[in-house]
Amino acid sequence: MKGNVLIVHGGAPTAVINASLYGAITEAKKYAEVDKIYGARGGSGAIASGDFIDLTNIPQEQLERLPFTPGSAIGTSRTPLVEADYKAIAEALKKHNIKWLLFNGGNGSMDACGKVAAQVRDTDIRVVGIPKTIDNDIAITDHAPGFGSAARYLAASVRELCYDVASLPIHVAVIEAMGRNAGWLTAASALAGTAEDGGPHLIYVPEKPFNQEEFLDKASTLYKKHGGVVVVASEGLKDATGTPIVPPIFQVGRAVYYGDVSAHLANLVIQKLGIKARSEKPGILGRTSTAWQSEIDRQEAIVAGQEALRAALAGETAVMVGFRRLSDSSKLQQGYNCETFLIPVEEVMLKERTLEERYINPAADGITQEFVQWCSPLIGGSLPEFPRFS
Repeated sequence: MKGNVLIVHGGAPTAVINASLYGAITEAKKYAEVDKIYGARGGSGAIASGDFIDLTNIPQEQLERLPFTPGSAIGTSRTPLVEADYKAIAEALKKHNIKWLLFNGGNGSMDACGKVAAQVRDTDIRVVGIPKTIDNDIAITDHAPGFGSAARYLAASVRELCYDVASLPIHVAVIEAMGRNAGWLTAASALAGTAEDGGPHLIYVPEKPFNQEEFLDKASTLYKKHGGVVVVASEGLKDATGTPIVPPIFQVGRAVYYGDVSAHLANLVIQKLGIKARSEKPGILGRTSTAWQSEIDRQEAIVAGQEALRAALAGETAVMVGFRRLSDSSKLQQGYNCETFLIPVEEVMLKERTLEERYINPAADGITQEFVQWCSPLIGGSLPEFPRFS
C-alpha cells in the first residue's frame, strides 16, 4: 500500500534548509511506494490541521533552484507543542496517510520529532530528523547543515571589516554574532585572520565569563598599538555570575530576544576610553545569505535530506541523521570527508552542545588554531585573499 511523505521545517531558516528539502523531495521521487510528497505550510502547527503544500509535481526548474534559495520554501515556525498537539498530530498523520514524517530543525525540532515518534510508536508511521542550525549546537553530530554557510558569511564579513578598519584606523569596531549559549559561530570569525594579520583582535564566546574591565584594558592596549581594533562578540555574553551583560529584551520559554551587545560594548569604549567605536550586527543577514553559501554545506544539506528519507523508507524511526568526520584535514582537496550515521533522537532532544574548551584560548579572548583547522573545510573553500600595501 502506498503512503505519503510529509516534510516539516522548524525554527529559524538557514542558507541551506531548502537544500535538505531538495534532497528529501528528489529521493522520495525514486520510490514507487511514495504517493504524495507534502510540506507542512509554516511549520509543525500545520500538521494537525492538514495544511500541506503538495510538492510531488513541482516544476523541475523550480526544484533545481531550491538548494540556492534563502529562507524556507515551505515556511517554518517556533510553534511550541503541548501534549494535546502530539495526539492531534498522530491522528492527522493517519488521516492523510502520512507514512513517513521528516522533521528538519535544531534542538527544539528534534524534541518534537522524538515526541511525535513516541506518539506513533505502535503504528507503521516512521519519523526521522534532519539536523539544521547555524549555531552548531546539536549534540552528537560533528556539525549540522546551516553552520558552514553562516560561518563563511561571518568569517568573510569580519575579514572585510578588518581591512576597512585598518585602512582608517580610528575605531574600535565590534561585530555581534548570533548564538545564545554556544560560541561555534562566533568562533568562526577566527577564520578571517589573526591579530597579527590585522584582526580580528578579540573574540568573546558565551562559554567563558565576560570581564568588562579586562575587555576595556585590552581594547585600549590594542588601540594604542594598532589604531584600529576589531572585536567579535557573541550575543549571549554573560558575566561571572551567569547574568547576561545586556539583559534580554523579551523572553518566553526558550525564545530569547537579547539586547544589543555590540552597541553596549561600543558605547563602553566611547564612554570609558574616549575612543571612537562602532557596532555592527549582521543578525539574520548572516544566517540567510546564499551569496556566501558554502558549497560543502549545501552538498551535505542535500545528503542529510536524502539520508533521512532513505532511513524512513527502510523502517527507521525516532532517529536523526548525523555527520561523522573521517578526516581532520583543513583542505577540502586534501581529504576532508564525512559520513552520515543515524543517532537515536532521544540523545539529541533539547541537548545543547557548546563550544569545546580546547577551541578557546587560555585568555578567553580568542580561538585556537585547532578550531580553525576543524572549521575550515565546512565553509567550502578559502576566503578571498587581499593585498596589503601598508
